[in-house]
Amino acid sequence: MSDSDFSLTPLLPVFQFCPRCGKKSFKPNSEKSFGCSNCGHLYFINPGGAVAGLITDSEGRLLLVKRAGNPGKGLFDLPGGFVDLGERAEDALKREIKEELNLVIKDLVYLTTFPNQYFYKDVQYFTLDLAFICIPESIETIKAADDVAGFEFFEPDQIPLNEIAFDSIRNMVKLFTEKSAK
Repeated sequence: MSDSDFSLTPLLPVFQFCPRCGKKSFKPNSEKSFGCSNCGHLYFINPGGAVAGLITDSEGRLLLVKRAGNPGKGLFDLPGGFVDLGERAEDALKREIKEELNLVIKDLVYLTTFPNQYFYKDVQYFTLDLAFICIPESIETIKAADDVAGFEFFEPDQIPLNEIAFDSIRNMVKLFTEKSAK
């Protein structure tokens, strides 16, 4: 995904009214912002933070989860989710993995980031997805919960990349498997 793939165009039907004055005078002001022709308010479209965890079992197989809901219902993903206001990315990932898989993360190491577009209920959200390699205390307690319908461990060369819900997650998995192979 390149910078040119990110556009405010899908937001036009949603972002019509100025959040400051309420007038229907909100228009794109630049590639990154909307502006109000009535009161001059500028609103910048910045990505929300999201986290994803790369977890392997004792045989080096990578854990992928099945999404229980849209977007991407039934497709594979990495465990994780959105960072809450005031929350550290590391704490968000530990919380999400506990909620989704009942796993306690004892250590994690930053890997990379990728931008993403996340469509939910006809609204496009922009995220910056942060990937961490996670070491759980144990995988014995693993069980699918929250917004995870199931999970599966894959050999690095058997990962179904075309069945992964998001470009950012697919890119994280590719990078992880390339680095793991070295």
